[in-house]
Amino acid sequence: MLDFITWTASPDIISGHLATVRWYGLMFAIGFWAGYEVVWREFRHEGAPERWVASLFFYVIVATVVGARLGHVFFYDWDYYSRHLSEIPKIWEGGLASHGGVIGILIAIWLYSRWVTKRSMLWTLDRLVVPVGLVAALIRLGNLFNHEIYGGPTSLPWGFRFVDNVNEWMQGAPPVFTVPCHPTQLYEALCYLLVFGLCMWMYWKRNDQERPGLIFGVFMLGIFLARFVIEYVKNVQEPWEIAMRARLGLDMGQLLSIPFIVLGIWLIVRAFRRQRLTIEFPNRFADAKDEEKRKA
Repeated sequence: MLDFITWTASPDIISGHLATVRWYGLMFAIGFWAGYEVVWREFRHEGAPERWVASLFFYVIVATVVGARLGHVFFYDWDYYSRHLSEIPKIWEGGLASHGGVIGILIAIWLYSRWVTKRSMLWTLDRLVVPVGLVAALIRLGNLFNHEIYGGPTSLPWGFRFVDNVNEWMQGAPPVFTVPCHPTQLYEALCYLLVFGLCMWMYWKRNDQERPGLIFGVFMLGIFLARFVIEYVKNVQEPWEIAMRARLGLDMGQLLSIPFIVLGIWLIVRAFRRQRLTIEFPNRFADAKDEEKRKA
């Protein structure tokens, strides 16, 4: 058994004068590509118009980036950004909050449902969240390569020694390693992969999209309950959260997770209390005539 793992992977895949490609960006791109492919197959499976897929991902990508950035600004570091408003758009300097991304996506899906599908938000959300667990897992792998969002000290054999001065190290300075810490990026990634597998099974094997809100509810409960528990061994993102933990026993990530956990439980109960729908699966996209008939 290993006493610990010294993690020396570089955040950069390619680094040069012309371009720099980072693992985090690659994981993000792979996640969105995979998500697009899964949703494309779902919409075709149910006979929805193909144009809805590209439109959905435009809404989701914009909402994810804007929501995650504003979530970090308002939930974690408003004291700084309130005095440096011009710094808010600089997402390339870091600072994204997943809870803000979720709020942004919910707002975007409300608009998408009103303007594009003319169906309920739950119709879209039950299908959209199926691949999101995979996307979230890939993003956490990107955090692993960035030597960020890791946990507190541990004596477990799989503890990771991360490079604490990663920016200076990438400029040629010798690495300064942390003590062995919980690789909470991997803990979260594994949990999110399990949620992804569960949602895929519910959609493709059990047809649980016939219970509106059930898949979305299971996703919300699974993702944010895992996040809530893992936060206990994760380092806080901002120093002021140390006092928050001492006072409330929770950090900001846990506090923000509670409403999503409650929402997930409520959606699951609601789905089972209502009659199951019957959905046809034509396994082809709707053509223009089909769409006109549906609107009529």
